[in-house]
Amino acid sequence: MTMLMTAPQLVESWARIAAEAPAPAARAVDAVKIHGRGNTVVRALDGVTVELEHNRFTAIMGPSGSGKSTLLHCLAGLDTLTSGHVYVGDKDLGDLSERALTRLRRDRLGFIFQAYNLLPTLTAAENITLPLALAGRRADPLWLELVVDVVGLSDRLNHRPSELSGGEQLRVAAARALVSRPEIIFADEPTGSLDSRAGSSLLCFLRRAVDDFGQTIVMVTHDPVAASYADRIVFLADGRVVDEMLEPSVERAVEHMKHLGS
Repeated sequence: MTMLMTAPQLVESWARIAAEAPAPAARAVDAVKIHGRGNTVVRALDGVTVELEHNRFTAIMGPSGSGKSTLLHCLAGLDTLTSGHVYVGDKDLGDLSERALTRLRRDRLGFIFQAYNLLPTLTAAENITLPLALAGRRADPLWLELVVDVVGLSDRLNHRPSELSGGEQLRVAAARALVSRPEIIFADEPTGSLDSRAGSSLLCFLRRAVDDFGQTIVMVTHDPVAASYADRIVFLADGRVVDEMLEPSVERAVEHMKHLGS
C-alpha cells in the first residue's frame, strides 16, 4: 500500500528537489544601480529581481531609459551594482576579484554588441578564435566548422574586417561568441545597425543556437520583431521589472510596449 506523505515530509521533499535543481543561468536579486549624485542622481535599476533559465532565449524590452542595457551589462559582469546581487550560475559576481571576474567572462560568457570589437589586423578566422587563443585553448575543429557554416562565413574566413560588410562583421562577432561554447551569450541590440535581411539572418541563427545547440541567450532589444524570436520577454520600466511575456508574438509585444509608453 502506498503511504501518503505528511505535510512536513512534503515540505522537506520540495526543499530537497529545489536544492538539487540547477541554479538559473543568471539572476539578479534586488539589483540597484545609481548614476550621478545630488540633483543629477538616476536610479537606472531600482530593485530588479529576475531569473534567466538555461537553454532559453530571453529578450529584455522597455522604453528608452528603462534600464535594460544597464541590467544586461550588470548581468554580464561588465558593470557593477550599487547594491544587490548578480549571479552567473552559483557565482555571486560581487564576491569575485577583478581577475576572477575577467576569467569568468572569458571562460563562461559570450558577447554580441553593436560595436563588434573586431581587431582590424586579424582575419575573420583569427577574430573568431581570439578568445580561445587568449585563454590558451584551441577550438574544437568540428564545432568551429559547424559554427562557421551556420553563420555563413566559410568563404570569408581569410578576409579582414575592412573587407567585410557590416552584416558579415556582426556574424564574425556572433561566431566568436559561440565558438567557446559559453554558458550564456549576452546580446545588446545586436540587429540595431543591420538591414532587415541581415537582422533576420542573425536572429534565425540565435534561435537555432538555442534550439539545436542548447545555448542560453539574453538579448536587449527595442524591436518587437527581434523580441518575437525569444521564448520570453522581460519588460522593464523606470528601472523595474514590470511584466513578462511567454511565447511572444510581434503584435503582442507591440501592444505591450504601447502601454509602457515607449
